[in-house]
Amino acid sequence: MNELILAGSVVFIFGSVLAAYRLWGDQGLYAMTVAVTLLANIEVLILVTAFGMEQTLGNVLFAATFLITDILSENTGKAAANRAVFLGIGASVFFALLTASWMLYTPAESDWAMPSIRAIFSTTPRLVLASMSVYAVSQLLDVWLYHKWWDFTDKKFGDHRKYLWLRNNGSTLISQLVNTVLFNLGAFAGKEGYTPSLLASIILAGYAIYVVTSLLDTPVVYLARRIHDKRAKAAL
Repeated sequence: MNELILAGSVVFIFGSVLAAYRLWGDQGLYAMTVAVTLLANIEVLILVTAFGMEQTLGNVLFAATFLITDILSENTGKAAANRAVFLGIGASVFFALLTASWMLYTPAESDWAMPSIRAIFSTTPRLVLASMSVYAVSQLLDVWLYHKWWDFTDKKFGDHRKYLWLRNNGSTLISQLVNTVLFNLGAFAGKEGYTPSLLASIILAGYAIYVVTSLLDTPVVYLARRIHDKRAKAAL
């Protein structure tokens, strides 16, 4: 069942990114950046077993942020992609500060939610700090690598539009490896219950999912470029 839900999540989340771009252009992608970043910071708290590996959730949502920056890099440019990265960082800071403030309240006697809220969000500052730091590093690296691959293919083959799949996967696979290792070490190393073997399993599982999602998001980037081309042609 977990495997089916994860597969369905990929279709739903990537499809939602493409739909947002189709309906609202770059602004839709910026909105999706904020949404998936906030949700990923919550979903990453959940540990599941799927495809024979223990893994945290949130991997598909984080993968969607790389998809978004690649679409923006391809269709709008480096500045637009970096703008999405900084929007994600801002959303994480807002999320961390707001959830931390919830811990300061004294609940009413009739309250039933605060124990669960404390259990979930008491670890948020460390998770969000790790997420925000690693997100900034890996996403800015992804954007930088995307355009380095673009310069390489443009100079070597003399065609600005060829080899989209190479710059998409060449940038994402490297930056997601950095993201997976640094985030899991920063968020869970030394935490009770997270043994070195479990951490290694989570890192391997997370990166395996990123490899699959990176390959699956390539057709989505091609479709987004087609949407952009049609929109540009219609504007002429």
